[in-house]
Amino acid sequence: MADIRAALADAARRLAGVSDTARLDAELLMAHALGTTREELLLRRLGDDVPDGFATLVERRLAHEPVAYIVGERAFWTIRLMVGPGVLVPRADSETLIEAAVAHFADRPGPARVLDLGCGPGTLLLAALAEWPDASGLGIDSSTTALLYARANVDRLGLRDRVTLREGDWGEGLDERFDLILANPPYVGIRDTLGADVSEWEPGEALYAGTDGLDAYRAILPQIPHLMAEGGVAVLEIGSRQAEAVAAMAASAGLSPVLRHDLAGRPRAIVAT
Repeated sequence: MADIRAALADAARRLAGVSDTARLDAELLMAHALGTTREELLLRRLGDDVPDGFATLVERRLAHEPVAYIVGERAFWTIRLMVGPGVLVPRADSETLIEAAVAHFADRPGPARVLDLGCGPGTLLLAALAEWPDASGLGIDSSTTALLYARANVDRLGLRDRVTLREGDWGEGLDERFDLILANPPYVGIRDTLGADVSEWEPGEALYAGTDGLDAYRAILPQIPHLMAEGGVAVLEIGSRQAEAVAAMAASAGLSPVLRHDLAGRPRAIVAT
């Protein structure tokens, strides 16, 4: 019987046709099948027998199902989030928003109140609350499925006394002001092409925003000045070709926008005060 080392090599070879991170995918799936961490797998388990169920996990990945859905969770910033079908998979690029928020509050008291517009499984909101233990927050999403995952993550992280979740349409109906406003809205144009991992699995309402991908910003940005506390900041994720258009919308709403790039040097967020 082949050991785990050989099975990983074979799985990575097969997955190379569907993933740019084939070896990592194989290792995460193997760790999940073993019920252990990737670190433990690589350090101590490579010579073990291949666990039952690993082959099935690989087949699911070959069908383009996201690894996060298969294993049921995804790491983001300093936390781990439960995810599954019906929610947007947290991505490392979105950590740029938390980095921008940390930079804004570096020389001033941290935010007392945080708002996450389109919170999904709680990605940005819960990462921010992990960063600022004295803060509390509100997460808004129009998806009941996303809110179910968000509530599960709130409980998993022990944040029930600091978080309120609400079904709604962006900031409509809110009469509170927030020190930090975060949003990763849909920003893909309906004619744009996405990889099968995304287009066939992740929820379209969290991805697409009209013909040009800007509809969500048209709804959100005029609301920001009425939701932002004095000295506060709003950080919105953007598509790499949308910086100029979104910055112009922010300025038209009376905000002062600054562009923030991700680690790959791509425009990733608008930071508005």
